[in-house]
Amino acid sequence: MKRVVSSRAGSPRVAIQGELGAFSHEAAERMVPGARIVPCTRSLEVFDRLGTGSAKRSVDVAVIPIENSLAGSVLEHFDLLLSRNVFVQKEFRLRIVHNLIAGPGVKLPDIRRVYSHPVALDQCRDFFRLHPKIEPVPYYDTAGSVKHLLVEDLRDAAAIASRRAADVYSGQILRTGIEDNKQNFTRFFLVQSLGKTQPKVLPGANKTSIAFALKNVPGALFKALSVFALRDISLTKIESRPVKGRPWEYVFYVDLLCGSNPAAANALRHLEEITEFSKVLGVYPAA
Repeated sequence: MKRVVSSRAGSPRVAIQGELGAFSHEAAERMVPGARIVPCTRSLEVFDRLGTGSAKRSVDVAVIPIENSLAGSVLEHFDLLLSRNVFVQKEFRLRIVHNLIAGPGVKLPDIRRVYSHPVALDQCRDFFRLHPKIEPVPYYDTAGSVKHLLVEDLRDAAAIASRRAADVYSGQILRTGIEDNKQNFTRFFLVQSLGKTQPKVLPGANKTSIAFALKNVPGALFKALSVFALRDISLTKIESRPVKGRPWEYVFYVDLLCGSNPAAANALRHLEEITEFSKVLGVYPAA
């Protein structure tokens, strides 16, 4: 079975969650040309490899999906960005095109099951409506489902995944673009480990992601957001997440249209004065 991986010596090692051929693989190659892709089974492993001191297991950076335009945020990744000593360097938006992939020689009438990640299956409802005899089967990963088909030589099944997955595992594409909504994009972050170093802000950085928690008092959120409004800093996203171990308390995640400038620095200093805690997750060029 063909297995295409960028592996030039000296190229940066980039961790992704999922198998080779996943959409994260494609995003990583676009964000870090010539990268050596390190697939990880779980998101936790991605962040562990960023923070490890082992030369064998460590990676230079990681590429993680943070938000899909249809399915919403990847909540686990927000939690990991907050809890780990990491920094977002860059964002990238990838158009998600779902393809129906099968083994060599398999035809559409042969197919009785289609494997893929639950989100991908949900984004292809029209395909299953038009083919009611085909059963959608949830699998842990889009590219992993293609790998499963080819390794097991399943002749009555297919998978939904990227074109890259078909290339990696030598699958054949039976149908392309079977997603219901063509405005399907996933936003990815390029993340570095900080260790004892200062965050690396790339040239042209004009967007900032932060997290903060508030006391449960009247007007707390209004006061927190006003530090940006008073300085004409625009917000592009705000989302709350529960604080683990502290029921009914929340962390707010906010994206700001600003980079490292005096207005932003003053706003963040002001925010620190009125919040229980705040953290800059990254300063990076907007996609």
